[in-house]
Amino acid sequence: MRNAILTVALCAAATAAMSQQMAGTEEDQSYAADLWAQMADLGLAGDTVIRSFPYEGVEPHGLMLETFYTSAMVRGHSGALVVKRNYGPEGVTSDEVLSDPDEHLGSITVMFQREDSYDPETNNWFWAKYLPDGTLDQNPAGMALAGLVGKGADAGCIACHQGAGGEDFLFTTDARLTVD
Repeated sequence: MRNAILTVALCAAATAAMSQQMAGTEEDQSYAADLWAQMADLGLAGDTVIRSFPYEGVEPHGLMLETFYTSAMVRGHSGALVVKRNYGPEGVTSDEVLSDPDEHLGSITVMFQREDSYDPETNNWFWAKYLPDGTLDQNPAGMALAGLVGKGADAGCIACHQGAGGEDFLFTTDARLTVD
């Protein structure tokens, strides 16, 4: 019985470690840097961003949001790109965000649809959460939030978004995103 309990505990620890290794690798961080650079070129990140009218959001994103849908080219692959700017704190109004968006920007969360072989189980989405300066946010364990964040876990990007309708991992729209 003791061996069985030890085996179960070891398997659980190995599974948890494996799910943590699915995201935040050096390659994920490098890819996220290239994605940020492309977003900056498109005016979706950085100092000269395109603005839109913020709308009311929900946690874990911001309480006010801006969302952009487009396509981008990263490392020779063109894919659908969803960029969500997350504003706060609780109680912030759209007028406050419009008057000083930099003051209220908490993070930028991104989904980029990579090549077909990246991860078919998640429709090949690459996930990233950036701080306003373009650095990657980290979870409490210090893992960079880029790549297959939350795959095989109880929390995180994929764990939440797998419940979106339409089997596309998108809560905000079921429209088919096309790539230029």
